[in-house]
Formats: sequence, C-alpha cells, structure tokens
Amino acid sequence: MNPPNLESLYRDLRPYSFAIAYRMLGSVSEAEDVVQEAFVRLSRSKPDEIDNPKAYLATVTTRLAIDALRAARAQRETYFGPWLPEPLVKECTDVIDIAETAESLTMAFLVLLEKLSPVERAVFLMRDVFDYDYDYIARIVGKSQTNCRQLAKRARHRIESGKPRFQASHAEQAKLAEQFFAACSDGDVDGLVALLADSAAFYGDGGTKGTGVPRPVHGRRDVAKLMLGLFRHARRLGVQLRAVEVNGQPGAQCFDAAGGLINVLSLDITDGAVQTIRSIVNPDKLRHLGPLSPIGRRSGG
Repeated sequence: MNPPNLESLYRDLRPYSFAIAYRMLGSVSEAEDVVQEAFVRLSRSKPDEIDNPKAYLATVTTRLAIDALRAARAQRETYFGPWLPEPLVKECTDVIDIAETAESLTMAFLVLLEKLSPVERAVFLMRDVFDYDYDYIARIVGKSQTNCRQLAKRARHRIESGKPRFQASHAEQAKLAEQFFAACSDGDVDGLVALLADSAAFYGDGGTKGTGVPRPVHGRRDVAKLMLGLFRHARRLGVQLRAVEVNGQPGAQCFDAAGGLINVLSLDITDGAVQTIRSIVNPDKLRHLGPLSPIGRRSGG
C-alpha cells in the first residue's frame, strides 16, 4: 500500500473509525488512540491482504475498542464521583461532524451504554447503529450468530428500558435550553423550578482533578438551588457562558475572563422539561476542546 493511497484512506475512513471507537468508549482521547492503532495496522498490511479497507477498519477498530473498554472498566469502577463521557462540542471541534450526530451520540445514550459489557456494547452498536449483519458481527467478536443475536436482544432491552418516551424536537429543546440558562443567569428561582422536571437530576464529573459534585443531586428544588449557587459564584468570577451543542443536544461552555474553558454543560430535555444536567469539569476530559482555565481545578489538578 503506497503512502498516497494510505493518506486517502485515512482522510476518507478516519471519520468512520472514530464514530465506532467513540461510541464504544465514550472518550475522545481513547477513541483517537484506537483509530491511530487501527490505521497503523492497516499500513502494515499488504495490498492483496485486504479486499475491503472499510470492513477491515470496522473489525480492527471494534476489537481494539473492546480491549480498551475492558481496561478502562476497572478505572471507571473506582472513579471519583459520577463518570460521564468526554463531550463532543459542535463549535469547537470537527469530531461532532466526524461522528455524525445522532441519538446514539447523546450523553444520555452513552451513559446507558455503560451498563453493557464490552462485547454486548460492540454487538449492539454494530447491529443497531452501524447496521452490520450477524454473520459479520460474529466474526468480529468471535462468537456464534445465535449468541450475537441473544447479546443484541439483551442489550436492546436494557437500552430501551432506560430511554425517555417523549423526546422534544430540536427547536423545542433549543428554546427551553435558552430559557433555562437565562433563568440561571438571572437568579430566577421560580422560573428555573418551572423549567425542571419533578425528578430532575444534576451530575458533576470532576474526577480527582476538577471540582465536580461527588454524588448526583436529585429533585427540582435541590437542583435549582445548586444551579443558582453555581451561577452566582460564576458571576463573581466573571465567567462567560456560550451556548453550544454538546453531543447533538443543547448545552453550554463556561469560560474564564482569559478565554480558558472551565467546564461543559449538557442538558437532557424530555416531556417539555429539563430532566438531567450534566457538567464535565475534569480537565482530562476537556483538553481536546482547547485551552483550559485553572478555575474549577483541584490543587495539583
């Protein structure tokens, strides 16, 4: 395989490889590592060994992602506070376009995928998202077609049982998100409470390096109180809020006066209300988005 051909394949197929790896891992940095290794293996192959480079990359990417996810599981089980995926922000990176924004990219969906084993996750994604047949999936994961069908069915049930029944339209989500952030900025407690679902929840992922929230906060009153407190503190620090799409859903980035990124907020909006707010402040999960702020960092983080 000559260099120009490899460069062309990288340009054309890297987005596809990344789309698989990111959904498998929920991590931009880990997905990029998997993609790089997949292309290294492609570059070392002989031209007559690979009939279909796209299929080859799908196979290698999935297998590498399974191994990476198995290794990451131990760390995620001992993670400090809530674990959230690394965000894809539309205005700051091209990976949101690379990964083809869809329901299977939302924070809520990626969090649901964490309930699956690495092989279950691979089988489910390859079948329900990437539309491969069971014969091909069986060869990727080294299981029988019957076993893969059972894994997909079990995974599908677990995912469907956790999904919201009534998803708001994109326009409705954008409008409600604007009202939500305005109420937070204005300190409008009644307006904020009215926008939150009864069972609203807040998850703050800081890991050991960021000032996240060790445990989720539940209930519209408690979530409203937390959000208003955070925004009051942000105003005192001169923090600027920029509305963006996060994994295809309404969200925002918070910047300090020097333009350093503090955190990323993502909103789940269903049934005409804000159901879940997710805040990623762990710097390790934000580095791909640009320069970071010291605000929100723990000492030594």
